[in-house]
Amino acid sequence: MTQEQLDSPLQAGAPRQAAREGRGDAPETGAPEAAAGGDGYRPPYPLFICLDGQPVTVVGAGRVAQRKVETLLLHGAVVTVVAPQATRELQELSERGAIAWERREYRDGDLAGALLAFGATSDRAVNERVYEEACRRTMLVNVVDVPDLCNAIVPSVMRRGRLQVAVSTDGASPETAKSIRHDLEDRFEPWWETYMDSLAAMRAEIKRRVDGPASRRAPLYRAVLSDGLVAEQARGGQVVDVDRTFERVVEPLLRQEREGLA
Repeated sequence: MTQEQLDSPLQAGAPRQAAREGRGDAPETGAPEAAAGGDGYRPPYPLFICLDGQPVTVVGAGRVAQRKVETLLLHGAVVTVVAPQATRELQELSERGAIAWERREYRDGDLAGALLAFGATSDRAVNERVYEEACRRTMLVNVVDVPDLCNAIVPSVMRRGRLQVAVSTDGASPETAKSIRHDLEDRFEPWWETYMDSLAAMRAEIKRRVDGPASRRAPLYRAVLSDGLVAEQARGGQVVDVDRTFERVVEPLLRQEREGLA
């Protein structure tokens, strides 16, 4: 699966050609009308989808489809593959019950009940049928390497545990998206995974121990984020000591709050 394709509305059989003619970078502002450039191009809406336990159908079972299936399984999706033949790895996944494999050609109706569909065949006609069925069902669909048969984009992703940064050029230059991802991977080194776990643990502890409105906890979260020791411990592979950090960083702020109210 390449790096790119989310657009709306879903119109059966209507490729995304018009939106791709003369694209330009739209400014990021709060005004809805500003999202469209002077050429009428509207950027896709960025969205992360939680697929844990959700049905996803992949049409095709070659190497590209295999990589897509492996990624979907990592995200907890319930995957059905439709193809008369499959790579050995996909066959083994089927034999273990990790995926369902419909060992036949795709036919209309195969996408019923799925949240998301992927077309990963080398047959344009089959890909078009997958796209058209998905649109009729108002589903998200991504056809590999065919931007005009997609209403959903698979971006290039930099991942460090809980931290994910997605980069998309809406098909204009997948190589650029990949290059930016590599730059991000250099900027956010592997220790950021431990750092994010530490920040998550501290956030949960603050929410547990500090009641009241969210605005009361916001400066406490910021204090933890700006605390150099938490980041330094993560850099050394240590997850934060929640109790000690709460006492060292959060308690003084709560004490100031109480004294100010006294």
